Amino acid sequence: MRTHFNQPFPTLPAMSDKNVQPRDQLYASPLDAIVNFQFDEQVVGVFADMINRSVPGYSTVIKSLGILAARYAQPDSRCYDLGCSLGAATLSMRQQIRQPNCRLVAVDNSAAMIERCREHLQVATEEDQVDLILANIQDVAIKDASVVVMNFTLQFIPPAQRAALLARIWRGLKPGGVLLLSEKICFDDAGEDQALTDWHHDFKRANGYSDLEISQKRSALEQVMRPDTLATHRRRLGDAGFSRVQPWFQCFNFASLVAFK
Repeated sequence: MRTHFNQPFPTLPAMSDKNVQPRDQLYASPLDAIVNFQFDEQVVGVFADMINRSVPGYSTVIKSLGILAARYAQPDSRCYDLGCSLGAATLSMRQQIRQPNCRLVAVDNSAAMIERCREHLQVATEEDQVDLILANIQDVAIKDASVVVMNFTLQFIPPAQRAALLARIWRGLKPGGVLLLSEKICFDDAGEDQALTDWHHDFKRANGYSDLEISQKRSALEQVMRPDTLATHRRRLGDAGFSRVQPWFQCFNFASLVAFK
């Protein structure tokens, strides 16, 4: 699928006005059975509210991704948003990148996400294009890339497939290219891991989530989202070929890294 647009991108409405999107209440009532979390139409309908209330520092990460992409984007290259969801990172890159002939490629395997992303990607300049692709990111060719973004995406890839995916991204990057990776992380030390988890739950309570909501969503995510430690990320990125890994943001148990080719 390919989508082209003709005016500057706006930010997502829900990034500046939470009333634009419905409030996340998917886990507000007791559920007879908790099924594995998936990015279906129900989740997509409340996703903007869900991620802003669930991920500490999310708006800072999104804005910073555009700033970093602008620094490392190269002329005549592709900039990928793998696991684009509603397109927030794609929009941020689009707003900031000024290099000529940079093609944006946004990929997600959720049809509902892609459809909503297309609605958000309503306008772009005549010179720029966005390729909007419905596919598993493991199946998409990465080539002539100067920037690849995976914003809270790798954690949903089966652990056994992560190393191969990162190696493919490294091969598809041009010299001097970067991978911008944001992930929920865990910790080897049990006390540290519990403390950061508790702080994250406090953050969610402060944003209006009940203990029931926190517990039920955590159960739904347990089998589909497998976080790694920072040390594991560093080691895997090094094994994939990246020459340097620089953390640039962390809030509680959420962290962002830039990996250099």
